[in-house]
Amino acid sequence: MKKILFGSFMLFFIAACNDADKTIHATDTPTSGSINISVDESFEPVIKEQIAMYEATNPGTKINAHYKTEADCLKDFFADSATRLAIVTRGLTAMEEKYMMDKINFNPGWNQLATDAVAIVVNAASKDTLYNIQDLQNELTGKIKTNKTFVFDGLNKTSTVRFVEDSVLRGQKFDTSIVRAVPNSDEVLNYIALHENAVGFVGINRIGNMEEMAQVSMLKKLKIAYVKCDVCVNTPYIMPSQESILNRRYPLVRGLFYLVKENYTGLGSGFVAFLKYERGQLIFRRAYLGPVMSFTVREVRLNDKFPNN
Repeated sequence: MKKILFGSFMLFFIAACNDADKTIHATDTPTSGSINISVDESFEPVIKEQIAMYEATNPGTKINAHYKTEADCLKDFFADSATRLAIVTRGLTAMEEKYMMDKINFNPGWNQLATDAVAIVVNAASKDTLYNIQDLQNELTGKIKTNKTFVFDGLNKTSTVRFVEDSVLRGQKFDTSIVRAVPNSDEVLNYIALHENAVGFVGINRIGNMEEMAQVSMLKKLKIAYVKCDVCVNTPYIMPSQESILNRRYPLVRGLFYLVKENYTGLGSGFVAFLKYERGQLIFRRAYLGPVMSFTVREVRLNDKFPNN
């Protein structure tokens, strides 16, 4: 219901604006030209890597990525004729597909590219590293009093906020007295690193890649918390990892999707094809996301031992 309402709001907002020319002209190909794309800022590290590889393979191309909140990415996709590709954490609703058919005379393509997880991060000195969804809901809604500050990459328009509203709060409202907004995912991590009683929410792409030195360095200042797994037998609490994301044992899992509005084989379609198939999927796998193409799962230790508390 929340996604439908969000989609309805977006379409109402867009319909109030002047429509751009419905004709999308082919000015590029998969191996030449330039394109502007809008990307959920949660996925900036891995999409930067994807673009670098694509442009190196196709020297005549230039992909200009604009990293924004999910709502701003969707606004670009619906309202801006120059933005033909968006990478966000959801697909299109039936209402949005109908709107785009009316606007551009064809259905945009969309599908899942990878599977991501929302990680709960705490300060390195914190002893509170075990969470379950019910207690988290009670804390975030003020039913359980706490001295924690819960930190998000924005309060109104980000994919992480929307995910927590849908998957943790489940229709309830945040207790705004314990919630803090910072501009982006990097600032969430910086805030947690400096405040012992803070709890943050970020995509695992921002903190789970053990081959990214900046992320390894940040893990000296904070920890990734464990979340209760209701279907696990021997491990009642589990961390987000490639394996736990793919088998859905980690509870806070979401998808990464592309939305593309090209009715010809352009640069947007070419980049999507790259992301969907082996080379792009291997990059998602190397970033410790769950690829949609089947590969061997990579093992990684994010912590030396399971906490005693």
